[in-house]
Amino acid sequence: MNEQITKTVPTDLYIDGAWKAGSTGERFDVLNPADQSVLASVASATVEDAKQAIDAAEAAFGEWAARSPRERGEILRRAFELIIADKERLAALITMENGKALPDSRAEVAYAAEFFRWYAEEGVRNIGDVMRSPATGARILVQHKPVGIGVLVTPWNYPAAMGTRKIGPALAAGCPVIVKPASETPLTMLALMPILEQAGVPKGIVSVLPSRSSGKIVDAMLHDPRVRVISFTGSTEVGRKLLKSAADCIVNPAMELGGNAPFIVCEDADIDAAVDGAILAKMRNLGEACTAANRIFVHDAVHDVFAEKLTAKMSAMKVGNGLVEGVEVGSLVNADTRNKVAELVDDAKARGAKVLCGGEVPDGPGYFYPPTVLIDVPGEAKCVGEEIFGPVAALQRFSNEAEVITKANATEYGLVAYLFAGDLKRGLALSEKLEFGMVGLNRGLVSDPAAPFGGVKQSGLGREGAHEGLMEFLETQYISVEW
Repeated sequence: MNEQITKTVPTDLYIDGAWKAGSTGERFDVLNPADQSVLASVASATVEDAKQAIDAAEAAFGEWAARSPRERGEILRRAFELIIADKERLAALITMENGKALPDSRAEVAYAAEFFRWYAEEGVRNIGDVMRSPATGARILVQHKPVGIGVLVTPWNYPAAMGTRKIGPALAAGCPVIVKPASETPLTMLALMPILEQAGVPKGIVSVLPSRSSGKIVDAMLHDPRVRVISFTGSTEVGRKLLKSAADCIVNPAMELGGNAPFIVCEDADIDAAVDGAILAKMRNLGEACTAANRIFVHDAVHDVFAEKLTAKMSAMKVGNGLVEGVEVGSLVNADTRNKVAELVDDAKARGAKVLCGGEVPDGPGYFYPPTVLIDVPGEAKCVGEEIFGPVAALQRFSNEAEVITKANATEYGLVAYLFAGDLKRGLALSEKLEFGMVGLNRGLVSDPAAPFGGVKQSGLGREGAHEGLMEFLETQYISVEW
């Protein structure tokens, strides 16, 4: 199956509507994390290849920006339909290069496609303003124009959706883009390019540059004055470096960075619903998500029953090769990720945390780690301050609201928080006290193309999705006129 699917995926660079081996001909291997086999050898882009992509984008920009919003929207709508029609192949490809189980990959393909459908509709709502100045009587005419070439840097955890979440609004706004996918998972983005071609995206509007020299080529593009937007999803550490580079040419930044999400269960919560929400917030994508529940705070009054029910569900989840139907927990993406998860669990155990299930690296090939529940996790444990990025639920107890809000906010990150409470008024009041860009109130999932996705503090700048995502690729022009 692996060979049949990978044969359908181009493995060269995609520049100006053509597949190219790259200026040096260098390539790198993409591995299947479930068995460490080589899936494909992919071309590795250089600074010279990046310059060619910028040249192509510059040449294509004017004609694409001049098209009507409806025409661009129809192309995005067609791309949505083609992705959905190809859902099974794309899901299998994601599983093969990322490791996640097929249910997660299928959900990602549907989520990825939805960004094209959303922006097919939202792109026609580029609405400006006309008003009369109270002081001078002149008319104030405000419009929003495509900002120009965007560089999109995407992570390995959602190799399709993190790309379409950026490509969709950029194309809807009238901007060309250059995508630099993660080296662990470039195949999915390459596989989307024939689909965009078939949908009608002109050459030069989207280029894809896999590379083992990611920092070098992205830095070079950020120092090209023709590049006007950098949209990045990844770690806060890398985001800081990109912001420094972007400052040299005043490139507009859109940054979706790290998280350390609290998951709060109040004493009046529906415990079964809270457990289901925790499974979704923790185990979606094996916990390899910046939105994953990282610190689970449970009120003393309901802690033991919550922990018992969560453990029963976590321990029943089937672990194995993600391509096998029925498997719910696939492989983590690489050795570094798996080893970090193991290190964080071992640290918590050494500090007194108790293991209710999992907690040990299994034998055999692949980067697997079992669903794990820890209770009585001390505040000084490393997993409290760092993203776990794996299938580990770390529980802490609390006894009053002021205490848990203080603990939840005690992080430099502010991406998402989750809160389960029986009383809606109370839940909303607590939600307002949480210093996070998004809150899941009695829900374990917040991601939605129609919602503004993003965080505060060290979790990023700007928003993706919703109308705000479109505005990241538009700039405001004001014309003063009298008539």
